[in-house]
Amino acid sequence: MRSTTSDRTEGARSDEVIAMHPAESGMQLGRALLHALHNAGISVLYQDREMKTVWARNMRAPWASDDADGNGILQTAQADRISAARHDVVATGDPQRLEISVPVENGVRWFQIWVDADRGDDGDVQGVVTTMVETTEQKRREQTLTTLLREVSHRSKNLLAIIQSIATQTGRYSEGVGDFLTRFRGRLQSLASSQDLVTSSNWRGAALHELVARQVGRYGAN
Repeated sequence: MRSTTSDRTEGARSDEVIAMHPAESGMQLGRALLHALHNAGISVLYQDREMKTVWARNMRAPWASDDADGNGILQTAQADRISAARHDVVATGDPQRLEISVPVENGVRWFQIWVDADRGDDGDVQGVVTTMVETTEQKRREQTLTTLLREVSHRSKNLLAIIQSIATQTGRYSEGVGDFLTRFRGRLQSLASSQDLVTSSNWRGAALHELVARQVGRYGAN
């Protein structure tokens, strides 16, 4: 566990490095941050207490527009949510976090939005900083994963139903426990072989002759 003293020491060292050449390091830091925002696809907007835009960086679609509110071409409902969050931050000083979806021609774009208070030396809120980050790809991966998990659950239930049916039929025609185990084990192996065949076809299904050949092949080349 890192101590508070260690954290303060490292923080002081960082400040010392920046303070060695205040003017030059300040400009370099500003340029570096602008490059970082651009490369990371992060949009940042600063507004005063009256919601007038003071400065904005890397404002791409859907945030870029001729309007000064920084809401770009968002739908009214989405723009109102962001505006309400900003006014709440000015009133309370508490940060806000939103997730919004923006309909586009080929689907939907998703964004995470953080609204933070900018406080002066006296602690009063002087303005708000809105940070917008696109999370469309992350959202798509989450949706794909959810779909896959549902599909796995569905197939698992189907497979368990098949196994239950096999066990019932095998038990009905078996003469004893030993006979049941032999028959049941063989049928499970046949089921596993069929599953492998379906899986190898990317779940598109298997031709009947392939299924027959796979099952018969288990008993010998002849």
